[in-house]
Parts: sequence; C-alpha cells; structure tokens
Amino acid sequence: MISIIIPTLNEESVIKKTLIHLKTMENTDYEIIISDGNSIDKTIDIANQYADRVIVYTGTTRQTIAGGRNIGAEVAKGEYFIFCDADISIPNPDDFFTEVIAVFKNNPKIVAATARLKVFPEMETVADRFIFGVFNWFVMILNNIFGVGVASGEFQFIRKSAFQKVGGFNEAYVAAEDMDMFSKLSKIGKTRFLQNMIVYHTGRRAHKIGWTRLLFIWSVNGIFIFLFHHGFSKQWDPIR
Repeated sequence: MISIIIPTLNEESVIKKTLIHLKTMENTDYEIIISDGNSIDKTIDIANQYADRVIVYTGTTRQTIAGGRNIGAEVAKGEYFIFCDADISIPNPDDFFTEVIAVFKNNPKIVAATARLKVFPEMETVADRFIFGVFNWFVMILNNIFGVGVASGEFQFIRKSAFQKVGGFNEAYVAAEDMDMFSKLSKIGKTRFLQNMIVYHTGRRAHKIGWTRLLFIWSVNGIFIFLFHHGFSKQWDPIR
C-alpha cells in the first residue's frame, strides 16, 4: 500500500481537483491522508468528502509544514509514503505509481525518489519552463550521479522504514525541510530522480512573489541548512 500524505492550510481552491484526480486510481492499493493546519475555509469539508483520513491540527502556535507531514505519517499504513502539495496533479496516477513501486522493488537500496516537476501547461510561463528545466537537471545530477539527496516538497516518494529511521521531517524548519529530508535519506541509502515521471503543479509561489525573490529565498535557506543545520526563514507565508 502507498500512503499519500498532503498537508493543507486554506486550500479550498485546489484540493478538490487534486483529490478527485487521485481517486481515479483503480489498480493501486492506496490511502489519502489530509493533514490540515486548522483551515478556516472549506478545505476540511472537502477533504472529508474525498480523503480516507483527515487530521486537523489544534495547537495554539502555527503548524510548520514539516509538522503537518509528520502527523500524517504517524497514522499512515502504507509501506511507502508519498508527500505532495495540495496543488499537484499526476498524469495517469495508476500507471505512475505502478512504475515507481517497481523501481523500489527492483532495487531495495533505494530509499526515496522524486520526479520531474512542471507547471501546468495552461499556467506555465517562459521563466517557469526554463527554471524548472534547470532545477530538474540539477536534482537529477545530484541524486543519480553524486548521491546527494535533493528534492522539493511538491513530490517525495519515501520508504516508510527509511522515513522512520531518519526521524521524519525536522519540525523546527519552516522552510527547506524537504531538502533536509532527502539529504538525511541519502546518508542511509540511495535517492533517485525519476526522469520519466512527471508531476504538475501550479507554480503559484513564483507567480505571486516573482522568481528572483523565490530563488533568493530557496538559495539562502539551502545554504543555511548546509552550513548551520537550520533554516534562514523564520516564517513561510502561505500563497493562496
């Protein structure tokens, strides 16, 4: 079984489409877990209609995305964990997950994998195409050639046993917790970039704040985690 874990916070505009698309799977043993950060819109109501399990955070401080993912993982029953964002779409998810699972079964040393990221064609800009093209190349080189784990949070496919071994996501990080996770995983096994697997997303953060600012934020957080083992950002503002 695979456990698809989606952290949410006020995602009513995208979550229904994402869940309906995933629910088209007929040949894959799966569960969908929504880990919600206490949304005030219709996200929880929508999730209750389509997800197998919905967990709502009730803490007094704002939950980090790492915390949301970890809480979802605590109740997950699958052998594999899929962490993805609320605004993603996987073409032909049955075929997609069949192929990814086969990769893991054929190579027990692989502990985690990610896929090629693209912005939805109807939303994609020239900058999106160029930057994600470079980013995908960068992720492929680091994971598949140099053995350095790198992957963003749009899509991460992780063995449950490996996830538990590294202690889950670092909840102290408000950003770059996704990169930190793959870095930890690459120290206990192999991480892979699956070049033929594509995951689409909205690209909404870059579209909202601009690529220049977003690239700066990504770079600084990555450098801080690599050098100082903690992120630079003190808050990760939701883009809706």
